[in-house]
Formats: sequence, C-alpha cells, structure tokens
Amino acid sequence: MDDWWRNSVTYQIYPRSFQDSTGNGVGDLAGITRRLGHVVRLGVDAIWLSPVFTSPMADMGYDVSDHTGIDPLFGTLADFDALLARAHDLGLRVIIDQVISHTSDRHPLFAESRASREGPRADWYVWADPRPDGSPPNNWLSVFGGSAWEWDTRRRQYYLHNFLPGQPDLNYHNPAVQDWALGTLRFWLDRGVDGFRLDTVNYYFHDADLRPNGPEPQADNRPPPNPNDMQDGRHSKSRPETPAFLERIRAVVDEYPARTTVGEVGDNPRRSLPLMADYTAPGRLHMAYSFDMLGPDYTPAHFRSRIEGFFRAAPGSCPAWAFSNHDVVRHPTRWAAHGETDALARQAAALLLAFEGSVYLYQGEELGQTETDILWEELTDPPGFRFWPDYKGRDGCRTPMVWDGTAHGGFTTGTPWLPVKPPQLARNVAAQEGVAGSVLETYRALIAHRTATPALRHGRTTFLDAPDPVLAFVRGGEAPVLCVFNLSPGTRTLALAGARRIEGPSQAAALAGGTLTLGANGWAYLPATGPVALG
Repeated sequence: MDDWWRNSVTYQIYPRSFQDSTGNGVGDLAGITRRLGHVVRLGVDAIWLSPVFTSPMADMGYDVSDHTGIDPLFGTLADFDALLARAHDLGLRVIIDQVISHTSDRHPLFAESRASREGPRADWYVWADPRPDGSPPNNWLSVFGGSAWEWDTRRRQYYLHNFLPGQPDLNYHNPAVQDWALGTLRFWLDRGVDGFRLDTVNYYFHDADLRPNGPEPQADNRPPPNPNDMQDGRHSKSRPETPAFLERIRAVVDEYPARTTVGEVGDNPRRSLPLMADYTAPGRLHMAYSFDMLGPDYTPAHFRSRIEGFFRAAPGSCPAWAFSNHDVVRHPTRWAAHGETDALARQAAALLLAFEGSVYLYQGEELGQTETDILWEELTDPPGFRFWPDYKGRDGCRTPMVWDGTAHGGFTTGTPWLPVKPPQLARNVAAQEGVAGSVLETYRALIAHRTATPALRHGRTTFLDAPDPVLAFVRGGEAPVLCVFNLSPGTRTLALAGARRIEGPSQAAALAGGTLTLGANGWAYLPATGPVALG
C-alpha cells in the first residue's frame, strides 16, 4: 500500500537509549533488533530511528561526519541491514533521520571548503566576510546560544551554524549541494529504508543577502532564557526557496514505491501552520511533523486550534502529531498540573490516537515515563550547559528505556550513558506487561482500537462546542465516533442528545440516562450515528 504512511502510527526510537547489547552503556543497532518484539506488540506501523551515522557526537549524532556510514558506537552497516530486514519481517516500516541542513565540522566536505576560498567546494557552506569592525556579518543567533557565526582563521571569514559551531550549515543555494543531499537519500533508499524524517527542514535555506532578523513579539518584558527566541528568524530560516528543493526530494523518493517523507518544521506558532501547509502541498513532503503540541498547553482551545488550523490551511495534507520526543520535556511531566501521572498518561494516549493525521510516539511514552531530574554533573547536552539552570537541556527526556526493575532497568550490564533513577525505574515494561489498566496495556488497547476503527483512522474531524475543560469532536465516516475528553483532574458531566453507549477503551467514564459523567482525566469513545449535541 503506497500510502501506508497516511494516518499511520510511528514509534520513535532514540538509539543511544533503547537497548545496549555490548555493555558499554550506550544503546546500539543490535539492541534495537533484539527489542523489536516490544514495538510489534504495541501495534504500530513503523519505527523512526534518530541518527546512527558516523559522528563525533558533539550533538549526539546530529552532527554527521559521514552520511552513508554507521558510527561504531551503534554498530556496523551490516547491523543496520540486519535491523532493517528483521523489522520488515515483523511488518514494521523503518524511517531514518536525515540531517542534511548541516554537517559536522569534521566532515570531509567542510575540511575542503574551509581550506580555500577558491577550491571546488569553497561555497558548499555559508561563508561571509566580517563587518569592518571584525564583528559577525549580521545579528543571527544560534538555537544553542550565542552568535550563529563562527570565525575561521584559515579562510579569514565567518561560517554560519544555526546550532553548534561544530555543525556548519550547508549552502543550499548551490545546486551541487542539493545534488549531494539527494545522492545521500538515494543511498539509503537503495538499502531499503521506507522513508525519512528530515531534520530541521525549514533551515535548509538562508537569505542570500544576509539581512538581519527582526524581533519576535514577547509575552512579557522579561527576556527568555535563550535570546534566539527573541528573533523572528525570517531571514535565517523558513525561506521561500525551500519548497522547490522539497519538490526535488519528493521526485527522488517517488522513484521508489511506498516510501515517505516527514519534515521537522521548527518555527514559532504564528508561522508553523502556514509552513506545514506549504511544505505538504502536492509534490512536496508527505507529512509535516508539528511542534505545536510539544509545549505547555493542555487545553481544548489549543488542540482544536491546531487541528482545525492545519486542515483549514491544507485540507488534503497529512500532519504528524506528537506529544513527546527527544528534544522536549516528557508530556506527563510537562502537563503534571492537569492530572495524576498515570491517568494523565492514559488520557494523553487516548487523545493523541484519536487525532486526525499521523501519530508519532516516543519511546517510554507507552510506560507513562516521566522526565528525569538531571544534575549538573550528569549533563551531556550542550544547551543544558549553556542555559543552566533555567533550561537543563534535553538529557532528562533521553534517559534509557526501562525494561525491568533490575539495575539500570535491563538497558545495560555496564554504566548507562545517562542515569536510570528510581522514578523512571518504577515505570518499566515488565511491571506493566499484562496488567489491566496499566499505561502500557492502555496504549496497546488504544492503538488496536484505532487500527480497527475506520473513523479513528481515516475520518474527518468536526469539533463540537463543549464547556471547558472538555474537548469533544466527531471523527466521521460510515460509523462515526464521538470522542470526549475531560482535560482536568475534576469531574464533569455532559448531557448527550440521543441514546449511546461507550465503545472501546475508556477511563473514568459512565453513561446513564443520556448523561455522560467523566471523572478525573476521563475520556470515552461513543458511536455517533445520529445528530450529536452536548449540553
């Protein structure tokens, strides 16, 4: 089925933290292969692997020094092929991260580019002269702190890095750079991967005139921890040249049957929906991965605005929704004020898996895993060092997967690269396996229900007006489904027009005499065969 990706469920694996097979404390490809049975039992359609390519690991693999090689930390190319084959045998598709907006500063291409202003690859990266006073060419700031420009003594020029200085940005205004990137995609497509998650897809192009960014409106007068959030980024990212290159990517991917692309669209909420619509227009990306539900908002108005806004802007496109990933605080911690941890985790699963579009789950989410409290001496993440203590970096959501209650959660026989602490150890696979009502078994039941219910998989969404904090919508089709969620730790009652029954997994929900009672973080799916009204 060529459009398997549409409305699919994908499980994100962070390879460093999934399963260590060697005892060195770092997860690897052989470990992932060993644990694929867990993923299959969840019932998802695909896995997404964060980068496993050759890298000095300044940014945990998002600084690639060989885009067609496997880093020895994770194994070999043969180990990758074995994982791919096993996944396919089990009915799982495999999507891999492609980090092609930048490279490592140890990439051979960058070594050649910085060597001379006249060489054949002199303009493969973004180079610029200093201003007369020696300062950088403009005011662009790095996502990871400080100027986005780094001085290079060999070229006597600055180079652009939207992230770490060790991650110089490629110059996509050069057609040869585009051709190189497309060749990288072909290498992995020829090996049999099923698609790509395109990292920082809206950072591919920069303003060729290097015009300065303007200010981003702030909610209050206090500056945010990261000054980059004070710029609108209109010239350093999300440029109008990007869609044409996305069409080139799509043309290559379409040469291979049943392959897909999902682009990470990282911009402020004011611009994210228009970008997602633009990037998923016909002939461009298959899906756009949204940041819009990775923040603090857990309200009916927020979820409704994001979903309605996307389909209003791009009615024929497919969004990719997620609540957690390797870059943000895990959602049971982020939304802790809205309910008890397990109840909130189960409700969040029911909510996400009822949304129209594709769904991306992050490893450990199915356990109700919480954010790890990382100490200064345990830090590995560069932004954590830069912005401590207001921002502790991303290590807290990247700690190892917890398989059982033994030392280090069964992740490694050695010392894990990040700690497994007691609050995380308590939420392990073995302790939840087969336990009715556990977060794990709830995820399995919800994914199975979504798969077996055409309306939840393919039906269009119609939101209903409901009293806050209740979110209610109908997923349409031949057998439409009414989905109702109480996004609070209190109890709410609703009058329903017409007799109905609760059908499928539910939590803290009771229906009697046309009245639906939802307890703390309660939800219910109900048949919606007649007119629907809430009161």
